Amino acid sequence: MDKLSIVGILVDKRTKAVPQVQEILTKYGNSIISRFGTHDSGEREHGLITLNFRDKEEKLKAMIHDLENVDAVVVKAIDMK
Repeated sequence: MDKLSIVGILVDKRTKAVPQVQEILTKYGNSIISRFGTHDSGEREHGLITLNFRDKEEKLKAMIHDLENVDAVVVKAIDMK
């Protein structure tokens, strides 16, 4: 059964990590319902991406694992359903 989750991705070294993060999000794009990204105007190198993600738990865990392997990226997920 597919899960519905909210995923928060904090990118600490935005200019360095964003290409890798974008590649991973593209890989899992069919499971991403919506995406919102912003940067902290007080901190030029911090960025925050919020996803609504719907798919099997294994796929969510795989995406989180891939993202956490990128230097300076922190990921948190909340199961909604």
